[in-house]
This record gives sequence, C-alpha cells and structure tokens, in this order.
Amino acid sequence: MTKPIALTNITIIQKDTANKIRHAFIEGFDAPLHFGVHGGVKDFYGVHTEVENPSTLDHIVAAAGG
Repeated sequence: MTKPIALTNITIIQKDTANKIRHAFIEGFDAPLHFGVHGGVKDFYGVHTEVENPSTLDHIVAAAGG
C-alpha cells in the first residue's frame, strides 16, 4: 500500500447554529474559510441572515470546477 501524498488538518468551528455560520481553519493558512447560507439556501433552511456567506456546496462546486 502506498503512503498518502498529503494530509489535511482542518478544524471546523460552529459560530452560529441558528444562522448556519461555520468557520474552517485549515492548517498552514492564517485566515479561515467562512461557510453559511445565501439566496435559495437561506430560503430552504428558513434562515434570514443579514450577512450571506458561501455554502459548503458552493465550495465543493468551486473545487470540482476549478
């Protein structure tokens, strides 16, 4: 079996459960990624936030498309 090329250490902090806000701290990077809800995702979850953030799905689509 081969050894892994790289491992990623990530810590997720749930900032606000009611508004679905999370911060992901990735080892080796100073600034966290901000996750939340926006547009139709807000409507789906019934959340009404003043600040909109990309959802986890947005990050997945961006990573796959990039």
